[in-house]
Amino acid sequence: MQYHLNGFRTGDPSIASASSTTAKETTDVLIIGCGPAGLTLATQLSAFGDISVRIIERKSGPLEFGQADGIACRSVEMFEAFGFAERVIKEGYHVNEVSFWRPGANGAPLVRADRIQDVGDDLSEMPHIILSQARVHDFYLENMAKSPIRLVPDYHRELVTLTRADDRDFPIEATVACSNGPEGTETIRAKYVVGCDGARSKVRSELGLALKGKSARQLWGVMDVLCKTSFPDIRLKCAIQSADQGSILIIPREGGYLVRLYIELDELGPDERAADRGVTSDRLIEKARKILFPFDFDVAQVAWWSAYEIGQRVCDAFDDVADAERGAKSPRIFIAGDACHTHSPKAGQGMNVSMADAFNLGWKLAAVLRGQSPVELLDTYSTERRAKAQELIDFDRDMARLFSAKPETKDDAAQFQAYFKKHGRYTAGVETCYDASLIRGDTRHQELATGYPVGKRFHSGPVIRLADAKPMQLGHSLKADGRWRIIIFTPRTDEGDTNGPAAALCADLTALLERVSQKDADIDAVIDVRAVFQASHRDMDISKLPDLLRPRKGSLGLTDYEKVFCPAQEVGDIFDMRGINRNLGAVIVTRPDQYVSLVTPITGGTEIRDFFARVLLF
Repeated sequence: MQYHLNGFRTGDPSIASASSTTAKETTDVLIIGCGPAGLTLATQLSAFGDISVRIIERKSGPLEFGQADGIACRSVEMFEAFGFAERVIKEGYHVNEVSFWRPGANGAPLVRADRIQDVGDDLSEMPHIILSQARVHDFYLENMAKSPIRLVPDYHRELVTLTRADDRDFPIEATVACSNGPEGTETIRAKYVVGCDGARSKVRSELGLALKGKSARQLWGVMDVLCKTSFPDIRLKCAIQSADQGSILIIPREGGYLVRLYIELDELGPDERAADRGVTSDRLIEKARKILFPFDFDVAQVAWWSAYEIGQRVCDAFDDVADAERGAKSPRIFIAGDACHTHSPKAGQGMNVSMADAFNLGWKLAAVLRGQSPVELLDTYSTERRAKAQELIDFDRDMARLFSAKPETKDDAAQFQAYFKKHGRYTAGVETCYDASLIRGDTRHQELATGYPVGKRFHSGPVIRLADAKPMQLGHSLKADGRWRIIIFTPRTDEGDTNGPAAALCADLTALLERVSQKDADIDAVIDVRAVFQASHRDMDISKLPDLLRPRKGSLGLTDYEKVFCPAQEVGDIFDMRGINRNLGAVIVTRPDQYVSLVTPITGGTEIRDFFARVLLF
């Protein structure tokens, strides 16, 4: 964490200096809903200081008990960019292994069929975490309150109508009902509106969009319990398929004692809903006992329970522009999270995909509002995230079908287990790959960095920071601050000398960075250049590095010493781990949401400039 750039300041460094940006009747961005998507978006936008934001919520206050609990590795990587991953890791349950139980041979009771590692080696530096959704909300709310605009949600506010008129400075007019004040209704005018208001989204309804799909007609129960049991794997994630009583997914919760159980119940009739079956917590407990037999299972306390039916649905578009108008009209209203895709909870993807929607959209809104990028950038949100939502729907449908399958043979029972192993990267959130677009280049130089596929997230690796010899993860230097990154992996012989290839590229890029940064702004305000050298940090001379890798910044002209790294060879050499060509080196261009946009040679200054000519306004 860097601070004191513009002068020494006492107190908590996580509290940003307050800006003069305010929002009330008019605002740059109006966010509807304080779920995971809404808070992710609000946190990202509130960090800029020069963008006005309002976030409204119909409920009376922050979430106290959330239904989502699984946090994928990729989401924890994102939390690191927001600055609170350590708190999530400290409080949460770490899913280290998964066990699979199924009937023994010849009708014998349940036996453990296998026990495997949950997160594959070097899949991510972050663990798979189980933590209450409410705690994640707490961390976001704290970040928002400490931001330059001191953002706090407006509760007791429910959207009534939305209208768009492009002849106004603030084209969107929202009528909002206020349930806790004498005013009754409020009118808010915004440049952009984002509906993060859940599966019954009012914003989606106002856009005339619908969730399309179907239900699997399968009834499930879920409960968080404090239990007493002889089942030996109660503190492991478990997939249990009984011979004739159905299936259970066990998810241990944070705190050492609480456990969540997803319990298969019955198939629903053609016209039935979950509420029609009169499910009770006692019924769920009795069903769990039958599935877990011959192990004892008693519940000391039920913290929460519910019943639901499996369904997979997705919207045709995630913004207010019809296909026929795309390119002629720019989107102004967006939907994210459950407002545009719903699915079963057992794959643990709901909160994760919702937050990924918002992370994708937030930096794009900021770049357009700040005049850094053309409005065409906003079209990429619906295109990219609609495709990812459809992938999730397809995955969830297969996962739900296999989980509910009645195993008749040993091979049948092993099918779900094999599927789980095969799709471990997907459930960890690291398989997302965006297609070619305005913000994703081609793959012609991919062989220079095989571990950084164009379109996928930037995979962190261990390094040592040159200036202070700090061992760290390279990806942890890529914060959610709206900046593009150019990461130079140098050739073997380059140690930063003025005649070396890294210095030549920095000289080539300096003019680009100066052109895209506003007058009086730091040179790295829009594009942040960093470098990883192959030499030992003890053999490098930082004073020989080009100015772009140790720029003078801030009102006092202080040197930024945190842009250069060397391999942390004791725990793994990042050049080997990520397939970087040692002789030629490579340059990785990443988006502000940490996805790889371009791979070029270290001589690829022209290619880099051509790429940014499309995505930035010079």
